[in-house]
Amino acid sequence: MTALSSIAALIVAAGRGARVGGAIPKQYRIVADKTVLAHTLAAFGAVESIDRIVTVIHPDDSAEYETAARKSTVTEQRLASAFGGTSRQASVRLGLEALANAGFPADGLVLIHDAARPFASEALLSRAILAAARHGAAIPVLPVPDTLAIVDSEGRLAGNHDRAMARTVQTPQAFRFELILGAHRRAAADGRESFTDDASLAAAYGTTVHTFAGDAALFKITEERDFLRAEHHLSPLARETRTGIGYDVHAFTEGDHVWLGGVRIPHSHALLGHSDADPVLHAITDALLGTIGDGDIGMHFPPSDEKWRGAASHLFLADAARRVTQRGGRIVSVDCTVVCEAPKVGPHRAVLQAEIGRILRLSAERVGVKATTSERLGFTGRREGIAAIAIASVAF
Repeated sequence: MTALSSIAALIVAAGRGARVGGAIPKQYRIVADKTVLAHTLAAFGAVESIDRIVTVIHPDDSAEYETAARKSTVTEQRLASAFGGTSRQASVRLGLEALANAGFPADGLVLIHDAARPFASEALLSRAILAAARHGAAIPVLPVPDTLAIVDSEGRLAGNHDRAMARTVQTPQAFRFELILGAHRRAAADGRESFTDDASLAAAYGTTVHTFAGDAALFKITEERDFLRAEHHLSPLARETRTGIGYDVHAFTEGDHVWLGGVRIPHSHALLGHSDADPVLHAITDALLGTIGDGDIGMHFPPSDEKWRGAASHLFLADAARRVTQRGGRIVSVDCTVVCEAPKVGPHRAVLQAEIGRILRLSAERVGVKATTSERLGFTGRREGIAAIAIASVAF
């Protein structure tokens, strides 16, 4: 079994999308607020065992790629790009050579995937990795539900294929690195340039290619109507939306300011806590963790750990957002209500929205910040501390 640290993804995105047409290549068309390529990168980035994602791009598309990479929310350290060639086969070979030049190990695994298939699930990618580790070469396939007819040159029925033995092939196609790189080099040396996928190329040079279960949702965007299908797939009705709730409270102590939503607000007292005691960011952190069932802030950043004494709470919130993204989630919105008699939150609301939005990469309109008093009842009414309640919505 290959070590998890030796797994790379090679995303093929150098094509022009001629069958779709238009001035913008299909991998850079917008679907549900970001490009097709950004969705594809995000899907692979959600699998922690894939530590390198190389996108093969057209030389004219560097700026478009950089935008897609940023929107994918995958960390820069895991992303790289390489220029492709005049055909898919040439582009894959150049991407493999880029991996080799970067020192990718010969016994590593590489998943070769079409950028125009943006809906690769974590389960499918895990199946690809396991199949390649076991067999050296494996591809996802689907059964053919319809009768396969053979038609002659006049358009007349000339027979049928046995659909029981037929399969449609998807990507990612998964290989041991040295195997697929060697096959591509041999094909290039032999001047064989007509292979339409990597499995057929590998098979032509003696590799036995195994299969594993594909995913019907992993369709390829090929024609204009496929964009409508992709929009539907990503619509709120088609996706799963989860909500999480967070609550936090801190007591007042001596000091001259409080931290709320990552913003330092002057006040007659400070808030007592192991970190910077920011109840807004703590509550939002717990709400996000709740959407993926991943414990709470105290589990990941225990107050017993001196490392977090006085720590800025934006570190906790950014970590929760990272965990959500790695599970395939997209943060849709967060909303927080601050409960206190003082300080007044209203004058600082816009700044709080901007700062929370910056941490979570959300626009201010997707960040709710409200405040209320408790009508002088309870500990907040007695001005003994501040409480915050938050809710987060995440699409999967």
